[in-house]
Amino acid sequence: MEVETSNGRSPSGSAGASLGRRVALMSNEPARLPGEYPSEFASFFMAGFECSSHRRGDGVRLDLNRATAHDKHALGDYRSCAALGLRTIRDGLRWHLIETAPGVFDWSGWISMIEAAHAAGVQVVWDIFHYGSPDHVDQGAPDFTEAYVRFAAEAVRVHRSVTGVAPLVCPINEISFFAWAIEVGYFPRVGPKKRGWFKRQLVRAAVAGVKAMRDAEPDCRFIWAEPLIHVAPRDHSRAEQRRAENVRQGQFEAYDMLTGRAEPELGGSEDCVDVIGLNFYPHNQWYFQGPTIPMGHHEYRALSEMLVEVAERYRKPMFIAETGAEGSGRPAWLHYVCDEVRDAMSRGAPVQGICLYPVTAYPGWDNLRHAEVGLFSTIHADGSRSLRQPVADELDRQRRLFAAGVS
Repeated sequence: MEVETSNGRSPSGSAGASLGRRVALMSNEPARLPGEYPSEFASFFMAGFECSSHRRGDGVRLDLNRATAHDKHALGDYRSCAALGLRTIRDGLRWHLIETAPGVFDWSGWISMIEAAHAAGVQVVWDIFHYGSPDHVDQGAPDFTEAYVRFAAEAVRVHRSVTGVAPLVCPINEISFFAWAIEVGYFPRVGPKKRGWFKRQLVRAAVAGVKAMRDAEPDCRFIWAEPLIHVAPRDHSRAEQRRAENVRQGQFEAYDMLTGRAEPELGGSEDCVDVIGLNFYPHNQWYFQGPTIPMGHHEYRALSEMLVEVAERYRKPMFIAETGAEGSGRPAWLHYVCDEVRDAMSRGAPVQGICLYPVTAYPGWDNLRHAEVGLFSTIHADGSRSLRQPVADELDRQRRLFAAGVS
């Protein structure tokens, strides 16, 4: 999930300038063509289910898996996705329902979803920690890493016991956005009020979790999701350009830490990241301390350029982990994203997929308003969802273009 900010602070962080002095130089490995990286995914086009389960700033617990009725209709939802060729799914665990007391786990709800995915013949990338933790876990406490590691390691063991195979996992969803939300009070504040502290807390836990999951299940693959943004200066004074660029560079902090290129004391290493995931929405570009930059404006940066920059920086497989628009703009947005991805791929960016996220309509976080997004409606009384045909038609068109290798 991504939100627009208007205070000049990027959801991806604020320490771009200082981090830039500590980050390792870009890899000297020669660029590879997209096909040289074996894909982790069963399909290029994917579907993502909104699975946030955090507490809002006012303390209200959200559970979007339940609010969209996906928890009760996972089998039908997965089958509907598979019928449209969306055989890779992003979905998540609900930690607050699984670990009912410290070290006491009830995996039954998640196991039913794992079984539904198997019955539908889809591959799932499971978000281990999608913002929400149990109330007995203090995300700002020194023992948070221990609690997260215990949960994450047990999760991959359960997956192996049910399926016989290692899972694809996103260890912590959107570290950058998560840290920003805690720091500004959009989520309940935890820990010391120190800029950048919580991001490092999350990275430290994520790295320890990767190691624990790999120890429990050596074949685990680690897929991540971080915001992809652009921040433009309001004017072209040197000071303004520097401030905007510092915020823009903040989007790379989490990946630089996870890969050990920055702040190696956190434990990061290149093998913590198998696939770079990038979340990109219509509101992911804005002026420093200003409004969103509209598409078509001369300050709006082409998505293809942003993808090529990430590809050159990390030299790893990539995918669009979340993208989508609301209402009647959905087909046009999908058209734009796909055109830009093809352009980036023609320039060597190893993009391995595009995930429509969320794939169903859902109630908004802040006020439960109806957000008409994705391919499918809210659930009907008979357990079905209506298909949004204009989006499905554009998806089919884009699938054929990618299959034909059209750039």
